[in-house]
Amino acid sequence: MEVSRMTMKEFAEGLKRTRIALLPLGSTEEHGNHLPLDTDTLQVFHAAKLATAMADFFLCPPLSYGFCRSTSEHPGTISISPETLRGFIVDIASSLYRQGIRGLILASGHAGGIHMSAIEESAERILGKFYDMEVAVLCEYHLAADAGADDIVETEDDGHAGENETCRIMAIHPELVKGTSPEEYPRFEKPFLSRDKRSRWPGGVWGDPSKATPEKGVLLYEARSKKLASIVKEMRARLAAREVSSRRGDA
Repeated sequence: MEVSRMTMKEFAEGLKRTRIALLPLGSTEEHGNHLPLDTDTLQVFHAAKLATAMADFFLCPPLSYGFCRSTSEHPGTISISPETLRGFIVDIASSLYRQGIRGLILASGHAGGIHMSAIEESAERILGKFYDMEVAVLCEYHLAADAGADDIVETEDDGHAGENETCRIMAIHPELVKGTSPEEYPRFEKPFLSRDKRSRWPGGVWGDPSKATPEKGVLLYEARSKKLASIVKEMRARLAAREVSSRRGDA
């Protein structure tokens, strides 16, 4: 159920079927010279939309901004602070709770480390604020591997704007794919930090986009959506168990 397309009455009716919502978290970030800036948002939202056919949940409108550290100086990237991201998520969760939602899945299409940490911290705050709410945090980008479909991508060490992401945008929005970008594997000198990350990563690509096909993209979405649906079903079971426990006076 796409929340943005529902009426007030439809939302109220939907609460009779499910108390679970999924909030897609994306970014507005460079993805090479061939993919759109909202690649992360498009991917996580499409995977979640496919999952709605397999499990009943409210699919919230996506948040299209995240914290982008390594790509912050690349053209087109619009980054928000971790504090702002946490505030957005907690506020949205609080509003959903007031509407009757008791299970929340925070699904990120952007895999940045600090970005994901901010989401996890938000989830902890939500758990502390609402004793009867279940919260799950996941990075949609890694769901294919979790579902055993990581062999679909041929490129070793594939990552940002590489084969995987190019496949998936080809599959759902071929008109947004502007050719390809050169193969690139940036090397940062760990444990040292780099001030000018763009100089070490000029093309904004991690992997080989030329190996991408829309057919692979379809398979990757299939694996991700099935995994998302299974997480929704698991959350439904957890909520049901919590309700039974509450009725017995155990919680």
